[in-house]
Amino acid sequence: MTAVSSVRPVATAPRPGGSTRPGRFGVAPSRVTAVVVLTLVGLVFAVPLVALAQFTFRQGTDGGLTLDHYAAIVDPANTATYQPVFDGLAASLLIAVITVAIVLFVLLPAQIVTALRHPRLRRVLEFVCLVPITVPVVVLVVGFIPVYQVVAQVLGSGAWTLAPAIGIVSLPFAFRPIAAALTSVDVTVLSEAARSLGASWWTVTWRILLPNLRRGITAACFLTITVVLGEYTLASFLSRTTFQTALVLVQQTDPYVAAVFSLAALLFGFVLLVVIGRLGAGRRRTPKESA
Repeated sequence: MTAVSSVRPVATAPRPGGSTRPGRFGVAPSRVTAVVVLTLVGLVFAVPLVALAQFTFRQGTDGGLTLDHYAAIVDPANTATYQPVFDGLAASLLIAVITVAIVLFVLLPAQIVTALRHPRLRRVLEFVCLVPITVPVVVLVVGFIPVYQVVAQVLGSGAWTLAPAIGIVSLPFAFRPIAAALTSVDVTVLSEAARSLGASWWTVTWRILLPNLRRGITAACFLTITVVLGEYTLASFLSRTTFQTALVLVQQTDPYVAAVFSLAALLFGFVLLVVIGRLGAGRRRTPKESA
């Protein structure tokens, strides 16, 4: 059995409307190859997670399993020890809310206006949004330090002040999903058609554009939240307490509980991905409802 099929174009059946789907060219993996690749990729992701989960149940170096590490989290005697983790988690969630608001009220309108009114500036906006991913975060911190010295004097040293800095770091991750959604939908034709029917710009944006960009917007919000929850360098160098910095602090005294919180953060990210995926898919309408 060969690993791949021939290079001939694959013919497809005509679609219900009468058009024919174009054939695929190039090598196509066989079923065995696809199963092997998916299995290897699954193991790459599953083995570290299983090892982390097993570590949270370990009892020292004797190889035994116990639930004492999970019970220690809810033990009132350990409140002072683990309180920094909860404080850091609350600060990271607040930063995530502010950063998502920056994406929704600054980046999203800028991309929509650029696509509708100034398409020649799309490359400029893309370049500006992708620059942070080309610069190491450590280098960005060097520029943020004098800025945040002034911010601390004006607004204080709360962790929420990290939101603009982390918003800059998350720009490349939030820009791409929205840009892909704008590319897949002809927003110019949709907006002009709605305007010709008497719709205001607010109606065009709220009832025409945003529903068509829903998948890209939800993906951008999810990626922004994951960047916020995983950001450590900015908070560490700028002396702010976030979820990641608190985990490092607790790990020095209790590595098992730090692993428990890390596993919980991964599960939270997975649940968030599933929820946002369901919201992005929306509710499918049946033919009777469409009629």
